[in-house]
Amino acid sequence: MEKWRRKKTAASWRRTAAVALMVSAVVAAGVDAATGKAAPQRILLDTDMDTDDLLALMYLLKQNRSEFELKAVTINVNAWSDAGHAVNHLYDILYMMDRDDILVGVGGDGGISDDGTIYPNVGGYLPLIDQGITTVGECRYRQAIPVEGGGRLDVDTNGGIRRSFLPQGNRRYIPLHQPTTQQVMIETISAGPTTVILIGSHTNFAIFLMTYPHLKRNVEHIYIMGGGVRSKNPTGCCPQNATSPCTPQQCGDIGNLFTSYNTNPNAEFNIFGDPFAAYQVFHSGIPITLVPLDATNTIPVNKEFFYAFQQHQSTFEAQYCFKSLKMARDTWSDDQFHASYFMWDSFTSGVAISSMRNDKNFQHGNDFAELIYMNVTVITSNEPYGVYDSSNPLFSVHTIPKFGLEKGGVHSGHVQTGITDNFCLIKGSRKGRCEDGYTKEMSGPEAVRVRVATKAKPNTDKNSHLNREFFKSFLKVLTLSENSGRLDIMSQFPFYREVLYKSDFVNKSKGKVVIFDMDMSPGDFISLIYLLKAPTEVIDLKGIIVSCNGWANAATIDVVYDILHMMGRDDISVGRGNSTALGTPTLGCKYVSAIPQGSGGLLDCDTLYGLARSLPRSPRRCTAENSVEHGAPRNTGHPELRQPLAFEVWQVVKKQLYPSEKITILTSGPLTNLANILLSDKNASSVIESVYVVGGHIRDENDTNGNVFTIPSNRYAEFNIFLDPLAAIVVLESTLDITLIPLSSQRKAASFPALLEALKHAQHTPESSFVLHLLSLLHDLQQKHKLYHHMDIFLGELLGAVYLVEGSNMEQSLQLKTIRIVANNSTSTDGQVVVDQQSTHLVKVLVDFDSEEYYERVANYLSKRERSAVIGSFAEQRASWSRQPENSRV
Repeated sequence: MEKWRRKKTAASWRRTAAVALMVSAVVAAGVDAATGKAAPQRILLDTDMDTDDLLALMYLLKQNRSEFELKAVTINVNAWSDAGHAVNHLYDILYMMDRDDILVGVGGDGGISDDGTIYPNVGGYLPLIDQGITTVGECRYRQAIPVEGGGRLDVDTNGGIRRSFLPQGNRRYIPLHQPTTQQVMIETISAGPTTVILIGSHTNFAIFLMTYPHLKRNVEHIYIMGGGVRSKNPTGCCPQNATSPCTPQQCGDIGNLFTSYNTNPNAEFNIFGDPFAAYQVFHSGIPITLVPLDATNTIPVNKEFFYAFQQHQSTFEAQYCFKSLKMARDTWSDDQFHASYFMWDSFTSGVAISSMRNDKNFQHGNDFAELIYMNVTVITSNEPYGVYDSSNPLFSVHTIPKFGLEKGGVHSGHVQTGITDNFCLIKGSRKGRCEDGYTKEMSGPEAVRVRVATKAKPNTDKNSHLNREFFKSFLKVLTLSENSGRLDIMSQFPFYREVLYKSDFVNKSKGKVVIFDMDMSPGDFISLIYLLKAPTEVIDLKGIIVSCNGWANAATIDVVYDILHMMGRDDISVGRGNSTALGTPTLGCKYVSAIPQGSGGLLDCDTLYGLARSLPRSPRRCTAENSVEHGAPRNTGHPELRQPLAFEVWQVVKKQLYPSEKITILTSGPLTNLANILLSDKNASSVIESVYVVGGHIRDENDTNGNVFTIPSNRYAEFNIFLDPLAAIVVLESTLDITLIPLSSQRKAASFPALLEALKHAQHTPESSFVLHLLSLLHDLQQKHKLYHHMDIFLGELLGAVYLVEGSNMEQSLQLKTIRIVANNSTSTDGQVVVDQQSTHLVKVLVDFDSEEYYERVANYLSKRERSAVIGSFAEQRASWSRQPENSRV
């Protein structure tokens, strides 16, 4: 079935391309087929949705559409943003700008075989060198990008500004219905001559060129922000009048990898994200204009421009861009923002528009940049060539090099394995020797002649306080009334208001104090709703801590806030945990790389399978706001909105305890948060009454497998334990009172038909309807597509919440077992739970329960009117925001 679907999809898009090519001759002549007038120049933008990309996108959207037409935007998902958050962010921007006509492509689940065959719809989640047949893989280059503050988390949320400012339209990510990147590129470029602007890594476009080389003729020009040719990094230098010892960092480097200059001082982030892909683009034969660090280093966001921008916010798009830029400034790690933050991608959009306009009008030069031709290439591996080691999968695992590459050629050397690669280190030097991603000037057969921007042009208006010509254009364009944004969230709804709902527990008895530790999988969100339905005299849910090294990225914490808002529990504290496993580098992806990045994995969980936007929007959100009190270099505009950390929520809940109270913890994800609490708070064990751990697989007489399906060599591990085996040792081999709810028991609670049938026959509440909708969707996807074969993993996780709340009322069987956790730094065995008679670590294991009664119990609980949702959906919320509140009417 899957093979047929893929062939059918590929054939469908080939037919679309063929039809489009029939009219491309008319378009190629520069004539609109419908009107006979000069056709606008067509643009496709490939972006990683970083802050500066937003400025570039707005600049393009604001152009005169009779002259320039942005036809499509594709998202680069192996760099600064995560696919699910990026695509919905983009949809909201386009809705604000009244441009829902623009095609949006993201991801795809195709793969590349060992022999180099590229299947349809490769998603670009991995660099070409590491792309296999799935979306599972390591973060060889991406690990250079911080995961949390100053990195992907802040980009995914845009520092919290995205949800506080942008309107919400109808377009959203929907599983199996979202156009892929390759589909959008094919449709757009097939339709006629197109200019491509690349402001992220080059994976998407390289795959397109390698797969559909016959469509290169429709690509008129490529504009690239990336690389450094003759650049010298002006950041990280010691001041000349320094009064204290100072060690230079990136000062004078060609590149800008601030996390990896000690191994690679030559690369720039966009090219380093996928050097082999960039090589394919540069060597495609298509005319290229490169806007490297050479040029962008000459146009920093100086104080004069920043304050001029502050005074020019007459449009919604200008406001959004300035708020984004201000948040970047306020959260900058030192006091050198105005000398260190450059107009990278936005300047590139200006250079592209100016060149396109001038070239069409047969005018020479560029209004914003000085351009010269250079002979360059992209370095993809390090000399000596032909000495194959395990670093280079294009050669080391193939008798015949992948993609037909030349043995001993420029791609056959050592490939940087990560930001701490020992091969790249030079003893006694603070600068490394690796050149992966370096856009190097050279002569000979490897050289490609490209047009290169070398510096930003000065402002021709000598009376202006803005020192760059592009600054003047940027502010003018963003404040034009033409093609302006039509609304933000407050103007979308005339009676928009932010209300916090808090339950009144005065004069009510309270049950045991509970903290829920979740990794934001679908099962965890259903568990959260179940816990919120529990009577307060049974459990008193005080805090939620989220693991960000599980099934969802950190920014998905906003969905937690929305669930709490729906249920009227904005009083519950939510803390963000670590994004990496215990004992692994902060910049890395060990263990979490086993989770698919595309369908059935992070993409779906980050959007909660397309349903997150149907939830009511909480006033609370994950922000980059911070304060000096919490270690930031300065207070941001609203430090009171700072996102708490997991350990801080633990401390708050602990401080609120009465003398006789203790805390019960339910974990449903990797045990990273709880392990960090135990390691950081030596008194933690004394206030923990018990711990319920959803996770682990104990081998039985039937020799059943675990569920880490993406690593076939690890037959017996379960995901929650596998995702952080060292944390599992800290917790499960401690003296805590632990009840383990293993995979074998979860599987007894993982029948979609049984639970769906029970929910359909129970009375409906907003929360039970949402759960029914989500579970029906998961079940439908599981039946339709093999990418979703593992959905019952999430269904079984609900057992932990049910057992915590109603364990005493359930017919159950517990056994005491002595266990040991395997953590040998090998993904083939790590995370396995072994019954070891020599061990002294005793845990209670739930081995059986009445599963028939279980499903009815869940359905009845969710359908109770007590403690039901106070606002059931975004549709209900937008209806309330569209009418005058009752208490304000005269």
